Amino acid sequence: MRIAATADLHFTPQNYDRIREQMSHVRDQADLLVLAGDLTNYGKPQEMESLLNALVRIRLPIVAVLGNHDYESGQENELMQMMTAEGIKVLDGTAYERDGVGFAGTKGFAGGFGRGVLTAFGEAPIKAFVQAGIDEALKLERAMAQLRTEKRIVVIHYAPVGSTVQGEAAEIYPYLGTSRLSEVADRHGANLVLHGHAHHGCIEGKTTAGIPVYNVALPLLQLQNPPTAYRVFDI
Repeated sequence: MRIAATADLHFTPQNYDRIREQMSHVRDQADLLVLAGDLTNYGKPQEMESLLNALVRIRLPIVAVLGNHDYESGQENELMQMMTAEGIKVLDGTAYERDGVGFAGTKGFAGGFGRGVLTAFGEAPIKAFVQAGIDEALKLERAMAQLRTEKRIVVIHYAPVGSTVQGEAAEIYPYLGTSRLSEVADRHGANLVLHGHAHHGCIEGKTTAGIPVYNVALPLLQLQNPPTAYRVFDI
């Protein structure tokens, strides 16, 4: 299977016009499209409606997770329903299998990496923040436990390793993801992990167990030579 992946579209008609020509080739190059979150700017149904009008023209199976921007207006459930109605497989602690390839996904959350992971100690707001990260890791755990395929793809929005956020301001590293997510992938095994969120990060990294991690944030892909709207992986 050839998988095209992108993230952080932050859709507006004007933004999409800049990549429309690039996206017009995806159907010739891939069998399936992965969208790793931040599909909209403010999580409004009107934004999603416009995006869906563009996506249906691609005529490819689509697997997606939401990102933090898609939660901004508190209408994430409506966004997911709209996407599902158009045949998009939205992963939110769930899994999907197609042609022998399994996809497990969730939004993910922040919290830091490695020895810098924030722990649930002290004030109640800190404990709530950490618990949100743990909850997302548990959702990914449930999703991966559902898969029965040998080939497995993890789709998340937040970064699971520190290496793919390098290039961002060091002060915001802990807010860009958490290694709690990569620990789940390492435990269950995966062929690769796809994420976005870190617009100025690094394009590739690895988990502790050596699973390849790819940052497919659109702003980062547009900096490649030549610029591209997605990256294609052969699984």
